[in-house]
Amino acid sequence: MSSGTLYVVAAPSGTGKTTLVKALVESIPNITVSISHTTRPKRPAEIDGVNYHFIDQNTFKDMIKQEEFLEHATVFGNLYGTSNTWVKKTLEAGNDVILEIDWQGYQQIRRLFPKCIGIFILPPSAEALSDRLVTRNQDKPEVVKQRLADIRETVSHIHEFDYVLVNDSFETAVTDLKTIVLAGRLVERIQTRKYAKLIEQLA
Repeated sequence: MSSGTLYVVAAPSGTGKTTLVKALVESIPNITVSISHTTRPKRPAEIDGVNYHFIDQNTFKDMIKQEEFLEHATVFGNLYGTSNTWVKKTLEAGNDVILEIDWQGYQQIRRLFPKCIGIFILPPSAEALSDRLVTRNQDKPEVVKQRLADIRETVSHIHEFDYVLVNDSFETAVTDLKTIVLAGRLVERIQTRKYAKLIEQLA
């Protein structure tokens, strides 16, 4: 069985990456999103084990010591980490995995998985992004200020990614994501493993 492909999706806060990724996963089979662990407080609409695994700082630090994370980072004062065991098992089962993480995590992941595919999502404009962060009313004003201040730093890492798309038209952005994943399933290293017997017969 061919192993799955690891995708990393990153974007400035408020760009809509989580909604886009959810639509992508619902549109094609054999792809799933890694659920990160975080010390961030749970928002009212969020569900533990669905949006994130919400844990305290001591538990998170113990998991770091036990090397249970593929990557981990501090973002706006909260800790985020990706489960090592879950990702590797899911990929080995032949399923594609998407990580929704920031550029810090992507740098760590790329060292471990050089063939992972990085996708960076841009908002349609700075004004649209600012408006969305304010109107979605999910964070305290000081956190919103932090997120807005972090945009420039985040975007400065865009050249480290393989693909860039703009979330202007939601339908177009989902189609772009789907195209990237479907094309990723046709690359030589995957297809030659998948069709090894056919290639052997023809060689």
